[in-house]
Amino acid sequence: MLAYHLHGTDVLKPALSVSNMSTLPVDVLKENIQEAVLKRFPGETYIQVANTVTCHGTTYSVGMILPYGSTGGLPDFVELNLILIVHGQPVFALILQAANEANLKEGTLLCNPAVKSNILDKLAESIFVYTAYPSSAQREQVAEALVMKHPCLRDPVSFNGLYSWHNSLKYKLGNFRAKVKHLGIPELNVNCLKRKSAADKTPAKNLKKAKKSEVNYLLPHPQGETDTSLEKERVELLYEYKKRDNNSVINEKMAKTFSLRRKDVIQKPLVIDLNARWPALFEFSQIEEEFRRITLKPLQSTFFGKLDEYMPKLLRLYRRKGGAVGKKLDETLEIMNEACMDIPHTQAFNSSRYERIDTKHGIIEVTLQDNSIESRRESVIRGLILYLGEKTEELFKDYRVCDDDDAAAIQEAITSFVLNIFVVSKARDGGLEKKAGIAIEVLFGIPSVAHACSYLMGLIYALELSYPKKLKYTFEVFQKIFLELEDVNKNMSSKIHDLKISLLA
Repeated sequence: MLAYHLHGTDVLKPALSVSNMSTLPVDVLKENIQEAVLKRFPGETYIQVANTVTCHGTTYSVGMILPYGSTGGLPDFVELNLILIVHGQPVFALILQAANEANLKEGTLLCNPAVKSNILDKLAESIFVYTAYPSSAQREQVAEALVMKHPCLRDPVSFNGLYSWHNSLKYKLGNFRAKVKHLGIPELNVNCLKRKSAADKTPAKNLKKAKKSEVNYLLPHPQGETDTSLEKERVELLYEYKKRDNNSVINEKMAKTFSLRRKDVIQKPLVIDLNARWPALFEFSQIEEEFRRITLKPLQSTFFGKLDEYMPKLLRLYRRKGGAVGKKLDETLEIMNEACMDIPHTQAFNSSRYERIDTKHGIIEVTLQDNSIESRRESVIRGLILYLGEKTEELFKDYRVCDDDDAAAIQEAITSFVLNIFVVSKARDGGLEKKAGIAIEVLFGIPSVAHACSYLMGLIYALELSYPKKLKYTFEVFQKIFLELEDVNKNMSSKIHDLKISLLA
């Protein structure tokens, strides 16, 4: 950071102010510095040297670390090695610049603990602007960018020259967090040992931090707002929620109380308690808005856009799949195809409405030419679960309602589900009417299975829930491929990485 010293009342400072300086012949300077001075000031035989100068109100001192250019969005740094005054102009000799030139000519490395410590301090400040808890991969990227920009800083011991920087950044960031925790930063306060339970009182245990590419994980309150003032807004929101056609007011108050709500959610209360405090959060429109507040991405348009884009390639992958999984895919998609046809038995068969597809395993032997997009999306999602080696029944619970007794039994059954989507088919004249729902805090009336999947992802982000272990690959695809939210804290699994390559081929 640059320090601005504004002495006196007049902010218009002189271009240069020097208190103490000495005069030296140019030929006593180091060869590389001497060469640079003579290149800029030919024929110069004497120069003046100072330890501290002030230029336009900014004070510079020997040993100071200064930002100098940038790499990969992060600033680069150099150490101020020498301050020269030539013809009334300050000339800064930069140690890293000189060390890089020496490395280029002779292959020498800069081994200066003070320089390394200063660089780590500045890097920690810059990284903290983006995230308080950078992942191992992020720290490695910073170390790689630093060494690429300044080869003289390579670690002489490790094979790639990065290890000592990567490891030192980890501890330097920990020290930096300890220094600034008194500033009341929510993401640091929530992980303070005093706030943890007795079972979790170790610094690295159950850290509350962004784990699914959340951009706004835990924000400070808006300027001028406190817990008390936002709690008052929350109570007012409860009254506004009961009014009809009040979406604009609800949305405004939900946005204003976002930081308070995230503070509640991070504490992992029961979902039923969250529903009591924030009932508007479980409205479909607010699930979409909350997801946008957390990730800065639209939920449904992103999810459906990528699902529809990859649909043809996913179906081709399903058709090529062999073995027991291929057989299950055949059976599942044939059943879905028959459901999509939805033709009463008394209706005459009209071959013009159908299209025959030749496939390796006979998947979807006959399909409706005017099959709805929602049915195709459902087929692809169900097929995806099987393709990844997981079970569709772990996510979907399918029911068919024929009378009131069936409806009552289903109503009772879904209360025991956790992170499931229930699909209810009801007999109608001319076919079946399908509706979907989500069993977290039970949500009814979702128009399709694909919509239910997108809303489920929105609720997982809004309520800070973990993915079901038995469906970890399916939800990884939902997050990293359909929603394009790469997890910086965890590398993509090899199975999903291979799938992504196939889809992008």
